[in-house]
Amino acid sequence: MCLAIPGRLVETSREDGMAMGKVDFGGTRKSVCLEHVPDAQVGDYVLVHVGFALSRIDEAEAHRVFEFLESMKALEELEVPSP
Repeated sequence: MCLAIPGRLVETSREDGMAMGKVDFGGTRKSVCLEHVPDAQVGDYVLVHVGFALSRIDEAEAHRVFEFLESMKALEELEVPSP
């Protein structure tokens, strides 16, 4: 099953003409495409699925979703493997 994970947008940029950003997922930061949310700004919360921010959500909803996913142990893909 594939889920969209909430995160906070901490940086925006343009790479090869595409809107990109760094999103913080509870301490883990990943690069994501922002083309589907052109109005997203630093500080906004977005739902991310396979590297694409799909929609903006409010902070309270982001925290609820993140807590739910943690309780389901569905956040392992965000963990950085130990060397």
